[in-house]
Amino acid sequence: MSAYEIEMLNITKEFPGIKANDNITLQLKHGEIHALLGENGAGKSTLMSVLFGLYQPDGGQILKNGKVVKINNPNDANDLNIGMVHQHFKLVEVFSVLDNIILGVEPNKLGFLRKKEARQRVMELSEKYKLMVDPDAMVEDISVGMQQRVEILKMLYRDNEILIFDEPTAVLTPQEIDELMTIMKNFAKEGKSILFITHKLNEIMAVADRCTVLRKGKCIGTVEIKDTTKEELSRMMVGRNVNFKVDKAETVPGEVVFKAENVTVASKRHKNNAVKDVSFEVRAGEIVCLAGIEGNGQTEFVHAITGLEKISAGKVTLCGHDITNATIRQRSQFGMSHIPEDRHKHGLVLDYALEENLVLQRYWQPEFQKNGFIRHNEVREYAEKLIDQYDIRSGQGAVTVARSMSGGNQQKAIVAREIDKNPELLVAVQPTRGLDVGAIEYIHKQLVAQRDEGKAVLLVSLELDEVMNVSDTILVMYEGEIVGRFKAGEVTVEELGLYMAGAKRDNRRCDNED
Repeated sequence: MSAYEIEMLNITKEFPGIKANDNITLQLKHGEIHALLGENGAGKSTLMSVLFGLYQPDGGQILKNGKVVKINNPNDANDLNIGMVHQHFKLVEVFSVLDNIILGVEPNKLGFLRKKEARQRVMELSEKYKLMVDPDAMVEDISVGMQQRVEILKMLYRDNEILIFDEPTAVLTPQEIDELMTIMKNFAKEGKSILFITHKLNEIMAVADRCTVLRKGKCIGTVEIKDTTKEELSRMMVGRNVNFKVDKAETVPGEVVFKAENVTVASKRHKNNAVKDVSFEVRAGEIVCLAGIEGNGQTEFVHAITGLEKISAGKVTLCGHDITNATIRQRSQFGMSHIPEDRHKHGLVLDYALEENLVLQRYWQPEFQKNGFIRHNEVREYAEKLIDQYDIRSGQGAVTVARSMSGGNQQKAIVAREIDKNPELLVAVQPTRGLDVGAIEYIHKQLVAQRDEGKAVLLVSLELDEVMNVSDTILVMYEGEIVGRFKAGEVTVEELGLYMAGAKRDNRRCDNED
C-alpha cells in the first residue's frame, strides 16, 4: 500500500507563451489537508485542473495509491473519487440547488428520474456535514457562500474521497470561512484527503498539515506547517520579505468628493428594501470603508451609486454633480472609478484581449481613437505600460484573451485600469479578492497613494484585516442600514464583529457626523 493517496510526478503543462507547470511533483497523504500556495499565475489552478482531467499534462504521470492512472476528463476523475470545487463555481444558475447537485449522476429506474431518493440523500448529507441548503432554491437567487455549499455537496453526493478546493474562501465572509475550515477538518478526520489552494497564510497555518509552494510554474518546496511561519511561507512564495502592515500617515481630509443622502435601494430578492435611508460623505484624501457581512446591502448600494441599479429614493453627488440618474459613462467622466465585486460579470469582457479590457472605459478618448477608428498601436503601448507597472502576468502579453488568465491576474488588470484613470473617487469593492500577499501589499499601497494624492476612496471589504489596516473611517452596514461609524483605531476587531452581526448598534454615530 502506497504512503500517498495521490502522487503527481514531474508534471509539465505548457500554454502558448507560458510554461504553467514546470516539472512539478506533489504528493498527497491519506487523510491530510495539503495546501498549495503560490503567487497569482504560479500554476496552482493549472496543476489541479490536470489532476481533475480538465487539462492533459505534456509530461509526467499521476499515481493513485501507487498505481499509474490516466485522467482524460472530469468523469474519469470522479470514477477515481476525485472531486473539485472551482474558484469560479460551475453551477447552472437557472437550475435548483437539488438539480445542480445531482446533475450528471441522476438516480433513475427504467429511465425515470427518482428525485425523491436524491432529495433524501442530499438532505442527509447536508445535515451530517452541517451544510444546510434549500434544495428547491434557484442557484441564481442564493448567496455565493450558499453556492459554495452546493459545490461541496456535489462532491459528497458523488462519494469523492480526494477533495480539491480552489481558492474556496475568496468569496466568503469571515463567518463562512470559519465554518468551511471546520468542515475541512472534519473531512480530514473522516479520512478524506484535501488539496487546498489559497493565498491566505492565516488559513494555511490554521488547517493545513503540509504546504507545497509554487513560484512561476516551478515547485519551490514542501514544508510541514508545524515547522514553518507565515513569514517563511510568504518568502518562499514571492521570493522576498512581505510587509503585512499597511504604512500610512494620518489622514488630512479635504473637500467633500462624494455624498450619499438618504439613499434607498429596492431588493430584488424580497419586498423589503436592500438599502434603507443611507447617508454619508467621502472627502478628498480619505479612505472610507463600508464593512459588513455579505448580504447586508453593500452590493446593492455600490450598484446604485455606480449606475448598475436604480436608486429608489435619495440623492448621490460626485464632485458637485448630481449623479443620481447619470449613466455609467457620465459617472466615469465626472471622476468615478469602480473596481467591481464580480470581476467576471461587471469587470471584464472575458473573450476580449487584455489590451481591449484595459481601455474599455477610455477607447473613445482622442489618445485611443481617431475619426471613430481605434488607434491600435497606442492601445498596445498603453496596455504594455500597465502590464509592466502592475505585474499582470499573461502568456501572450497584451493580446492574451482575458478568460485564459488566472483570477488574480484578471483582478490586477481591473485594478490597473481603474486606478490609471486618475479618478476623483475610487470605489473599490473587495479589491484584493483572490490576490497573493505580494499583490495585496501592492494594491494596499496603491489605495493609500490615491488617498495621499488627494483622491477620495470608498472601500467595500469583507476582510477584517483589510478594514482595520487600510481605512481612515469605518462604516458598518447591517440589514441595509449604517449601524456604526468609527475612526480607524477606535474600534477593535471583536467589537466590529458585533456590529457586523447586528448584536450592537450605535444610533448616535449613525447620523452624518464624524
